[in-house]
Amino acid sequence: MALRPRRGGDLGAGTRPVPTSQCCSSARTSRRRSARWCSRPSARCSSPPIHKEAIAMNTDPLREITEEDVRRYDEDGVVLLKGMFDEAWLKHLNEQIEVDIAHPGPLHAELEEDGQPGRFFFDTFMWTYNAAFKQFVFDSPAARIAARMMRANKVNIFYDQLLIKEPGTVKRTPWHHDMPYWPLVGWQVCTIWLALDPVTKESGAVEYVRGSHKWGIQFNPTAFAGDDRYEQGMARIPDIEAMRHSLQLIQYELEPGDCTVHHALLVHAAPGNMLAARRRRAVVTRWTGDDVRYAPKPKIQPLIRRPTIAAGSPLDSGLWPVVWSSPRHPSV
Repeated sequence: MALRPRRGGDLGAGTRPVPTSQCCSSARTSRRRSARWCSRPSARCSSPPIHKEAIAMNTDPLREITEEDVRRYDEDGVVLLKGMFDEAWLKHLNEQIEVDIAHPGPLHAELEEDGQPGRFFFDTFMWTYNAAFKQFVFDSPAARIAARMMRANKVNIFYDQLLIKEPGTVKRTPWHHDMPYWPLVGWQVCTIWLALDPVTKESGAVEYVRGSHKWGIQFNPTAFAGDDRYEQGMARIPDIEAMRHSLQLIQYELEPGDCTVHHALLVHAAPGNMLAARRRRAVVTRWTGDDVRYAPKPKIQPLIRRPTIAAGSPLDSGLWPVVWSSPRHPSV
């Protein structure tokens, strides 16, 4: 599939909503809080300047995505793609992760519970305020990978995300699937989970329930903080732990530069990071294809701002721009 890059988004490179003094404080103290989001901007904590370097970074995947890869994604709901991002991208992202941890965005959260050891940090929509993450979204192979796996003629970035489990983090990622958290309808929705560290079962490798994206049901979103913030009156996810003997579970080990691609309806979870000296850091990008439409609903995962499109519309907008498209697609 011949695809072309698209420069999208209505936020200037490097501009960002900056957290308030409360948000600054939370960056230092929220490890003692459970799932706190900061959302009020102020002039403190502005992001440090990003120094662009003339480093060649791959825009195409480092190896061909085969029909077997696509078939595996279709059937299992997840596939491992080895070595798709080069060392330059890994260096680029490693540097910016530390910038974001020091100056987190307005939607960052600390997910470990009070008194729990370790740290489970995440942030979202970094591309909207950090030029380096925006460069990754628009210039890396991620969009092309998503288009190939979903057999899509165009892909929109839904959002990007950091998921970091520091050594000794006992907090699990609970069993869930992604789609119910989001104001979307459609089938072509996927996540690319890019490893920046070696990932093993002991460090928190994600487990997936093979084929669960085809169960034909959406379950109520599970709040990682254990509360009812996402209560939508939907069916509860089954007790996957009690069903292990009757399910086929998939768990991959990854090296830096490897990625998994999983469908938004695939049920998955992850253990804590039980290692004493190695982090588990992932840069995650969420992508949508041709058939996805905006479907607003209450009690969803927070967005960085309100979309400017009507319900039932394609996502093409400043918040969710088209990043890659086929020359045959009418949006080109």
